[in-house]
Amino acid sequence: MAGRSTGVTQRRAPRVLFIGINYAPEPTGIAPYTAGMAQALAGRGWHVGVITTHPHYPWWKVQDGFGGWKRVEQQEGVDVTRLSHYVPHRHTMVDRALSEVTFGVRADLSPWRHPDAVVLVSPAMISSRLAAARAALSGIPTIVWVQDIYTLGARETGAVSRRAETIAALERGLVRSADRVVVIHDRFRRVLREELSVDTPVDVVRNWSHVTTDDAGRDRALRRELGWGDDVVVLHAGNIGAKQGLENVVLASREAERRGSRVRFVLLGDGNQRPALEAMGACSRLQFLDPLPDGLFERALASADILLVNELPGLTEMAVPSKLTTYFATGLPVIGAVDSSSITHDEISAAGAGPCVPAGDPGALVDAAERLATDPAAARMFGESARMFRDRHLDVEAAVTAFEGSLTRAIASGRRAPVSALAGSMGRGLGTIARHASAGAGGGDRPLTGRHRHP
Repeated sequence: MAGRSTGVTQRRAPRVLFIGINYAPEPTGIAPYTAGMAQALAGRGWHVGVITTHPHYPWWKVQDGFGGWKRVEQQEGVDVTRLSHYVPHRHTMVDRALSEVTFGVRADLSPWRHPDAVVLVSPAMISSRLAAARAALSGIPTIVWVQDIYTLGARETGAVSRRAETIAALERGLVRSADRVVVIHDRFRRVLREELSVDTPVDVVRNWSHVTTDDAGRDRALRRELGWGDDVVVLHAGNIGAKQGLENVVLASREAERRGSRVRFVLLGDGNQRPALEAMGACSRLQFLDPLPDGLFERALASADILLVNELPGLTEMAVPSKLTTYFATGLPVIGAVDSSSITHDEISAAGAGPCVPAGDPGALVDAAERLATDPAAARMFGESARMFRDRHLDVEAAVTAFEGSLTRAIASGRRAPVSALAGSMGRGLGTIARHASAGAGGGDRPLTGRHRHP
């Protein structure tokens, strides 16, 4: 019977390629979600490839054990190709743009191995535009996975109008050139529809709680080791960048010291604003901690008393802080020092996770922490409510199923966006960046989006 056909056609596994600057083992921001989704799809039978960089965020330098022109590895069933790129030490518009361009060019010149669909993770926008051009010319359906909206970041952090218009043109062109767009919140979909006039199909897939702290519990030995003792520890975990507006926390720590309060503010993480915050002066009610490895990070988080999200005044739409999915898993209360019209305010309120106080009001932040410290029943209620919200709305299996549906629809529909959709704004945008470069970066130290990170 050898050589005889069985009449059964074997279907090959669908192939998807993720292209994005951030990937595991980077501990914060977008990287855990890109890696988590890629690995989950591989577990469901997809053939998954990733083109990314060497781990460099939030430290803004390539980590020990990584580096080199190109590195190919396999993680949890995912084929990962790491490419060297320019890691900026300054965070001007030009430096950030060069970082994205160097990655985008290298990603375009790398073997893609004929994927059925390409997922472009944004940020980064410029490198995604370059990859979108290759996908369009190759007739490959693309999905843009929007974790942050650059246009809102430029507007809400006060970028000059010409720069904001350039960013809006680039972003509008990217999402219009895609076959589908995936966003992480309903308000992002509204912004794309109403403010960027995007008519591409948009699916909402919520990020999930990717850090498990349910069984961590309060570690008294670790608290002693960290010097927390009987202090009321208010912990902010994650990137220390401009968007977080953590000067407010430094001022709150001074107010706590002035009052003789037991409240201690802890900033756990790294970022390009950390040196400036440390230079504001030491305070007995403020502590900086370097990023912690897996395992120890979860123990530290669960050993705090209160978790904090702090944002720059005026930020309302540009991002959904990834730290919330982690915070809600701890069973601890959350304070949001954010604008009342922000997505973050809505998320904390919807979860019943804790009180929100005005952004940029250090006294109100200290007041909220002291009230929670004197009302343990309320603190427990907030923490339990947040965890229930996590269980109902931030489930990883639900997120993967929804994302898989977006991929399947994109592949079934085929390439819908014309190559011409990539023209125009790309050239104008890169031309503006080049003019900034020739003028000495124009806007001084302003970042590309005001958000000094890709998560």
